[in-house]
Amino acid sequence: MKDGVGLELSVNGSSYRVDVVPGRRLSDVLREDLGLIGTKVGCDAGDCGACTVLVEGEAVCACLTPVVHVAGRHIETVEALAKPGPDALQRAFLRHGAAQCGICTPGMLVAATALIRQTPAPSRAEVEDALGGVLCRCTGYTKIVDAVLDVAGQGAGPEPWNGEAVGARVERLDGVPKVVGTELYGADDAPEGALLVRAVRSPFAHAGFVFGELSGWAEVQGVHVFTAADIPGENSFSVIPAFADQPALAETVARMRGEAVALVAGVPEVVEALDLAEFPITWEALPALEDIHAARAEDSALVHSDRAGNILIKGHVKRGAPLQALEAAAHVVSREMRTGYVEHAYIEPEAGTSWMEGDVLNIRACTQAPIMDRDDTARVLGLSKERVRIRPAATGGGFGSKLDVSLQPLLGLVTLKTGQPARMVYSRRESMASTTKRHPSVMSAQIGADADGRLRGMWFDGDFNTGAYSSWGPTVAVRVPVHASGPYLVRDYRAEARAVHTHGPVSGAFRGFGVPQAAILQETLFDELAEAVGMDRLAFRRLNALSDGDASVCGQVLQGVGIAECLDALSPLWAEGLAAVAAFNAQSDDVKRGLGVASCWYGCGNTALPNPSTIRIGVTAQGKLRLHQGAMDIGQGANTVITQIAADALGLPVHLFELIDADTGVTPDCGKTSASRQTVVTGNAALLAGQALRAQILAMTNMGNAAAIGIEPGLILVSDGTQQARIVLDELDEVAHGYVLMAEESYDPPTSALDENGQGTPYAVYGYGAQLVEVEVDMRLGSVRVLRVEAAHDLGRVINPLLAEGQIEGGIAQGLGLALMEEYIPGRTDNLHDYLIPTIGDMPEIRSILIEKPDPEGPFGAKGLGEHVLIPTAPAILNAIRHASGARIEQLPARPDRVLAAIREAQSDG
Repeated sequence: MKDGVGLELSVNGSSYRVDVVPGRRLSDVLREDLGLIGTKVGCDAGDCGACTVLVEGEAVCACLTPVVHVAGRHIETVEALAKPGPDALQRAFLRHGAAQCGICTPGMLVAATALIRQTPAPSRAEVEDALGGVLCRCTGYTKIVDAVLDVAGQGAGPEPWNGEAVGARVERLDGVPKVVGTELYGADDAPEGALLVRAVRSPFAHAGFVFGELSGWAEVQGVHVFTAADIPGENSFSVIPAFADQPALAETVARMRGEAVALVAGVPEVVEALDLAEFPITWEALPALEDIHAARAEDSALVHSDRAGNILIKGHVKRGAPLQALEAAAHVVSREMRTGYVEHAYIEPEAGTSWMEGDVLNIRACTQAPIMDRDDTARVLGLSKERVRIRPAATGGGFGSKLDVSLQPLLGLVTLKTGQPARMVYSRRESMASTTKRHPSVMSAQIGADADGRLRGMWFDGDFNTGAYSSWGPTVAVRVPVHASGPYLVRDYRAEARAVHTHGPVSGAFRGFGVPQAAILQETLFDELAEAVGMDRLAFRRLNALSDGDASVCGQVLQGVGIAECLDALSPLWAEGLAAVAAFNAQSDDVKRGLGVASCWYGCGNTALPNPSTIRIGVTAQGKLRLHQGAMDIGQGANTVITQIAADALGLPVHLFELIDADTGVTPDCGKTSASRQTVVTGNAALLAGQALRAQILAMTNMGNAAAIGIEPGLILVSDGTQQARIVLDELDEVAHGYVLMAEESYDPPTSALDENGQGTPYAVYGYGAQLVEVEVDMRLGSVRVLRVEAAHDLGRVINPLLAEGQIEGGIAQGLGLALMEEYIPGRTDNLHDYLIPTIGDMPEIRSILIEKPDPEGPFGAKGLGEHVLIPTAPAILNAIRHASGARIEQLPARPDRVLAAIREAQSDG
């Protein structure tokens, strides 16, 4: 190795000699040279802490540590903790549900280990301080802290048995690899001889470009170069094929910063060392439309020259006569709200590999949507779907952005053209520049109520910046008008939302598809309307809450509506909180406290479109019970929850199921992991498949449905208490897929298309929730601290309380970030140092209140949860800020400067 030196390393009790450049990162040596992939890399800048290891017992960031500095010193990684199996701390992480996607888990475990060795019985404050350098985007940190505090406990709870899986706090079934460091994420798998792939990307929001002499440059450098001219298929994709407008590689014009225009592939050592600033390309910066109002102007230039304007699509819902209702209302409030770009900030940047098996292109990468990846990649590369197989890696957080393809077609192109395996790992800067964001919005609304506080009418209008390409813009435009009323009875209503193209980053799905933005405006206006009426703010919401038999703004008659129960659960806490806040404020001048409340509702699944999932369960002749489950588990717990549903439907314990995870070659299509659909849609498919297989087994024994089923090697045992039967499995003929008994069932929610006024049945199942937030506002500085959140959510039937609590806590963390700190600025915030997400020190006390009002359509009555939990947090925080200080926030995030300006404005008006 050029300029390399031989170093002796002591890692996890073993000695290694490595020949490396002295300044090389310890994280690279551990992962690439020693194969210790438990140490994760999320930033290469010391910002995320995922790479934390112990050096002589001290927690350090391996990405900031030159390997020469640790020669001869004792190094420990997460792998050292699990000998021979998970240690007490790792078991505590499993027991408490402290690992969700798992990408931050090794860093958390190692940092906690350093603390526990020094302080065996730490306080909560000491735990939070010790883990403060490790970021988590999934959990909200609560369960991580709880696990460290409970590290003395051993073992798990009782295994759920027949009929008891649903409702049990089952540990995450895929949790052990996450805590012991063996889980394989996109960057953890490097096929032998794989070419490293890097992308040349636009530094401008809008630019023309011309390539220089590529072949000569490539020959001199010893690499392959690929451009759009090498793409064999249709150079366009989108999550909604009818709107396909995004090229895998731009052809002559880049429409956004970070857009890929060329690929460089070659031997890793060569490609890593290249300075892509010297790539032979000439850029011409062009005028860029980055403001949504400018993009909507009649004389505006076009982002896409083949379109009539920059409005991609409009969504519209109208019911009754809203203008007349508003004119007749005793009280009307109105205003505008702006929100900005929000970065998903998952700790795992995009990464993956590709290789050929025969004539089938195989791709392993982080994703939320394997089938969509397959279809988009096949389209771009000119292949049939049968010739592309997506074999997903574990996904280290997604939240919506990993629904869109990123590197999949790029990897595939390199492997198709060279015949060699390929590997691509985005840097943090590359990930933040090129992947999707939450839609910025400019919204206005008018809402009116009569003298008694009942809602009379609402008018909502919103522009949502979908950026350079369509992505999920059509979904946002359609979903927002359906939801902008909130979970309230509004008989006279009009809402319109538009997805508007700019030269900004592509805006895609991010936990709510525009509904969080709409709720911020609607719920803060509700506070003002309640005050205008002279009503308590929570009582105003309770008076207007939807109930069973009410019609939504789409005219859909609803059942299983749990919003009233959520508000009722908060009511005593609200009364107590108001009294406590008033007492505090009477004694404090410079710091004031406030209480806020906000509600949510959210339709589970696609909006008024087909939305099927298919599940397969099979039994082999040897008595192996296998569940083919194609729904991506990105940390939310689909692998566990869907297995629990299948277990109770079939009548066998969860631990007997062998999970065949998402893989387009061996699992049926369970659709994308988005829109809080998997528990409801794939859960119903699992319920049907389990029931169907149970019916097959019972029919072979002529026993009734009350009979108990057991399975042993080679046998199925059936008993109804008076008689027993044995099914000898190797005496049965194979039916399909290597099984002697099998059931495959699909479920598609009963929805209907919306008419020209947005009337119809957009979703089969809705979830509901309400959150109470207490904040503290520094009246001199404008700084805000969230003290506690009480979160009441209606899950219909709680399939797994442990995982549900984790979803609530994690969603609240993201909602807190949306409200107070997260602000992605294109071209400026390209790392996790400048882009702020909540740390462990920012999190308040959170209490989850799980409400169960069964839905007639959900499996065992269950409803979705993932999106719902984020929606009320930001508006509740804003309402609490206003209650504390009088500040009316009209642009997010509520940075201290904005809060202070709003306080001064409120004081001058008062």
